[in-house]
Amino acid sequence: MPNKRSFIPRDISWLSFNARVLQEANDPTVPLRERIRFLGIHSNNQDEFFRVRVATLKRMLEVMRKGTKAAMNLEQNPEMILEEIQRVVLSQQNEFSRIWEGIREEMAREKIFLVTEKELNKEQQAFVEKYYDDEVSPNVIPLMIEGLPQMPYLRDKSVYLGVVMRKKNTAYNQQYSLIEIPAKAVGRFVQLPSKPGEHHIMLLEDVIRFNLPHIFSFFGYDEYSAHLFKVTKDAEFDIDNDIATSLAQKIARGLRKRREGKPVRFIYDKEMDAGLLEYLIRRLNLSRKDNIIPGGRIHNFRHFMDFPDVFKHTKQRKPSFLHPDFDDGKRVTDTILEKDVMLSFPYHSFSPVIDLLRESAMDPDVVEIKITAYRLASNSKIINALVNAVRNGKMVTVMLELRARFDEEANLEWKDLLEQEGVKVITGIPNLKVHAKVCLIKKKKKGRGTVQYGFVSTGNMNEKTARVYSDQCLLTSNRKIMADVNRIFSYLEKPSLGQEPLRLCKTLLVCPVNMRKSIAGMINREIAHAQAGKEASIILKVNSLSDPEFIAQLQRASRAGVKLQLIVRGIYCPVFDDKKILHKPYGISIVDEYLEHSRIMVFHNGGNTEMYISSADWMVRNLDHRVEAACPIFDEKIKTELLEILKIQLSDNVKARLLDGSLSNHYVSEKGKKKIISQVEIYNHLMKKKIESPMHERHKKELDVINKALSGK
Repeated sequence: MPNKRSFIPRDISWLSFNARVLQEANDPTVPLRERIRFLGIHSNNQDEFFRVRVATLKRMLEVMRKGTKAAMNLEQNPEMILEEIQRVVLSQQNEFSRIWEGIREEMAREKIFLVTEKELNKEQQAFVEKYYDDEVSPNVIPLMIEGLPQMPYLRDKSVYLGVVMRKKNTAYNQQYSLIEIPAKAVGRFVQLPSKPGEHHIMLLEDVIRFNLPHIFSFFGYDEYSAHLFKVTKDAEFDIDNDIATSLAQKIARGLRKRREGKPVRFIYDKEMDAGLLEYLIRRLNLSRKDNIIPGGRIHNFRHFMDFPDVFKHTKQRKPSFLHPDFDDGKRVTDTILEKDVMLSFPYHSFSPVIDLLRESAMDPDVVEIKITAYRLASNSKIINALVNAVRNGKMVTVMLELRARFDEEANLEWKDLLEQEGVKVITGIPNLKVHAKVCLIKKKKKGRGTVQYGFVSTGNMNEKTARVYSDQCLLTSNRKIMADVNRIFSYLEKPSLGQEPLRLCKTLLVCPVNMRKSIAGMINREIAHAQAGKEASIILKVNSLSDPEFIAQLQRASRAGVKLQLIVRGIYCPVFDDKKILHKPYGISIVDEYLEHSRIMVFHNGGNTEMYISSADWMVRNLDHRVEAACPIFDEKIKTELLEILKIQLSDNVKARLLDGSLSNHYVSEKGKKKIISQVEIYNHLMKKKIESPMHERHKKELDVINKALSGK
């Protein structure tokens, strides 16, 4: 991998992040089921990468070939990046296969066997025949593709069996067929009758393989071969500027167009019949430049995130616990009207967020609730609380971002449901995604006028992901913060007014109006302090760091002597190889049980620390093309707690990987020092705060459960 560049292309950096996910699958200290899950995550990540990023690069390449000058912040042209992607992906594919083979061997030692159609005993054969007839057969429709004038539509997230049927007595009489594996309808895994102490598991495609003679019995063939393949398509769709069409209609039309997306990757079993492979490539209009990737017998590994739980040694996820500020039994509303509370998910329970909305739905003094929604849980308790609020006579406004990628269809359904219940639904701003995570609740109290409170968060209002995503959520009634949240909603509800309401924000940093300028100013202030010989430092935690302007500023800051500590989970594009650097930045990525999702900025500011939590990553798309919000932390106790969490993460020497220009992903190693797994230490740290806080007698039972989990009992 070349390292003589000052800026790593974001797509190559993202592949390096996915390599870190693969490292978790290869880590023998990770429980076996979790290692299989990480293989599934790696596979799912790569699918989305091809559907979005590779598709975008191919579009750029087409534009360039047509002679159009396209504005691209790339050090290399798309063709070079696509070539590098192909090389890296093939390398990771080989590593993936090696890891999977090792995991299969470990599964066998635990008496867990993934069996094929050729490895069944008589009892299992009878079971598989009956299972196919009862469960699978209604969902299987073979397509005889040679007789079709057009290649049938192939679903992007599905996997297919390419079947070759032959007669043994002639080499000429053969036919091709396609079968879509109905994993969504039936499930990918089938548990077979097994000996005591053993688990025999079969993949759905192998169930179908075993039954091929039965499926095609009326054709008279006596020899079959079948191999998997899948097609990954361009998942982007253009939202046109037809002002006569609502955004919801455009999204729905775009989703239909997505079905027709161009193939950007074709993965096939390298044992596939050569004639069938050539036929498929030709009928799909693919060329050798279209990421045609030979693979193993199994595809769509994303299903392995839900591999059956048949393992002897499984790791139970530690339970989330209630924040100590809510241990006294008081209503969430009453607590946050008195003070700010910072929830750190998934360590702290998400329930206070839901309780806050439920209390507001029932509180006779609450008159209005406004909230932004990006990705919602499938059975959203947030939505249930909002619907109940409407039924109780409250005015409820939901900013529902229809363009949340791959959640568009679900959000269209939520839009219909909410509107049927009487919720006012805002569906977006032209040319800007709304990614800010904010909530505003208005309450009229006798003698006190209107009181405003709510929250600002780094993560989606999704109780399911809050159990596995590391995020921060500030519950607050701070007047300055809530005044700016109000201004954000004024802009969202009346975009015809322009961005003036956002420009009036004095406390929150808001994209696209003032966040970039404000952050740039704070970096420059640290540079000035360093140049004056004063202490200067920045701690930054984000998902992605790829904005060229900010990277250039951080490079200047490091040359000036500013101490940079960077925690970046995913895309990391800067290279700090300048010999003039006074303090080499310390950059790490933590990949572990929880997905690190929070964004936190800390500026030393001459000893008067400024700290923000934010919904925005340091990427061009977030800073210039989205509505985002960063919220200052005023409460000194919360500042201290967040700094303690960041320091624990910066001391991680087990799950942290060093980030540098070589994309080597070397683990942080400190020989002779105590091993620190930051997610474990943060849990223990926050748990200790809870145990040491004053608490009500009725909360001791919850602590007993959590203490048992901590001790492994």
